[in-house]
Amino acid sequence: MNRILIKNGHIVDPGSGKDGVWDILVEDGKIREVNRNIKVDNAKVIDCTGKYVFPGFIDMHTHLREPGEEYKEDISTGSNAALHGGFTTILAMPNTKPPIDSRGLVEFVIRRSREEEKSEVFPVGAITKGREGRELAEIGDMREGGAIAFSDDGDWVKNSSIMRRALEYSKIFDTIIISHAEDPDLSRLGVANESTLSYKLGLRGKPKESEYIAIFRDIALSRLTGGRLHIAHVSTRESAQLIQRAKEQGLPVTAEVTPHHLIFTEENLETFDPVYKVNPPLRKNKDREFLIEALKEGIIDVIATDHAPHASFEKEDEFLAAPFGMIWLDFAFSALYTFLIQKNKLDLKTVVQSLTTGPSKILGLNDRGSLEKGKRADIVIFDPEKDIEITRNFLKSKAKNTPLFGKKLKGKVIITIKEGEVFEW
Repeated sequence: MNRILIKNGHIVDPGSGKDGVWDILVEDGKIREVNRNIKVDNAKVIDCTGKYVFPGFIDMHTHLREPGEEYKEDISTGSNAALHGGFTTILAMPNTKPPIDSRGLVEFVIRRSREEEKSEVFPVGAITKGREGRELAEIGDMREGGAIAFSDDGDWVKNSSIMRRALEYSKIFDTIIISHAEDPDLSRLGVANESTLSYKLGLRGKPKESEYIAIFRDIALSRLTGGRLHIAHVSTRESAQLIQRAKEQGLPVTAEVTPHHLIFTEENLETFDPVYKVNPPLRKNKDREFLIEALKEGIIDVIATDHAPHASFEKEDEFLAAPFGMIWLDFAFSALYTFLIQKNKLDLKTVVQSLTTGPSKILGLNDRGSLEKGKRADIVIFDPEKDIEITRNFLKSKAKNTPLFGKKLKGKVIITIKEGEVFEW
C-alpha cells in the first residue's frame, strides 16, 4: 500500500470549506482522511508546517502544440511544465497541425498523455472540420473517444447555424462549447487594443466590440438551445457584464480570464516588446480592474492560463510579425500570488477556487478539484516564503516567451502530488 501523510499544512480548499491547519492521509492515490493529528504507521510523512496545501490545479486552456509544432512545445514538456506549476489536469486546445477534429487525434492526445504520466491532458475537440468554420466536426464520435469539450479556439465560429448545432450537440453529449469570442470582420489584422494609445503607437487595433458582439451572439444561441457555453479569455468590462446578465437569467454560461488580463494592461505595449502581444489584446486598466471584481463576484468562474508557447526566433521578431501568446504553466500561481494576492487585489480562496472547484464543476470532473475524502489525491504544496526566478533552468516548458523572464516571484510550488505520486521541485 502506497501511503502518504501530509502533516501540519494550512489547507485552503473551497470545495470542502476547509481553511486551516489539517493533516491529509493519502492511500493508493486517493484521499483517505482529512483530520487533525492523524497518526499512522508505514507512511511517507511530508511536514508542511508554514506551507499552504491546495487541491491540484486544473487549467482549462493550454496550447501544447502536438501534433505538428513540437519545436514550440509538446505533450511531454507541456504536461511537465504544468505539473511543475501545480496543475495536475490540463485541457489541450485543438489548434494543432492538423487540428484535433477527429476521434483518432483525440485518442492520440490521450495516449501521449498516459505515456508521459505527468499532468493529465484532456483533449478539446474542434467544433468544425479543420477548424475552418464551414462544416460541423464529428462531435459525438470525438466525445466517445475522450474529448472533454469542443472549441475552434483561435477562431470564432462565425456561422450562427453551425454554432447553434454545436450547442445542441453539447446537450446530447453532455459537454461544453468553448467560444473564442472575436468577430474577425472587426478585429482582422489588429495587434493591440483599439484605443488612443494604439493610435499613438501606430498599431492597428482590435476594438472591444469585436469581443462582446461575439459573446452577445453566443449567449443568444445558448438561450435558444439550452447548450452549455463557456467563454474563453474574457478581456473587457462589457463582456463580463453580458456574462453577468446571462447568469442572472439562469443561462448555462460560464467564463474564464487569463493571468495576463488580470496582471498587465495595454500600457505595457509602449515598449513595443512582442512578449506582450496576446489575443485578445491587453486592455485598459479599468477593464483589468473590472475583471478582478468579476472574479471576486463569481461572474467569471475560472482562471485559465491560455499557455501559448513559441520558439524564440518567432516571438523575438518585430512586433507586427511576432505571434500572439505567452507562457504560464510553470509559474502561474506564483505570479497570481505575487501580483494579486500579496497586493490585496484578490484573496487566496478566490484564486484557489478559480483553479480548482471552478473548472472541476464546469468540466464534470467530480473525482478531483477538492481535498475531500475519496477524491483523487491531486495536491499542491506551496511555500509562500520561497522565491522563484524565471530562468531557462527553472522552466520545464520549451518556450520562454513571458514578460516575467528574468524576474523574481514570491512563493513556490515545492511539491505536486498527482494521484498519489509525489513530484518534488
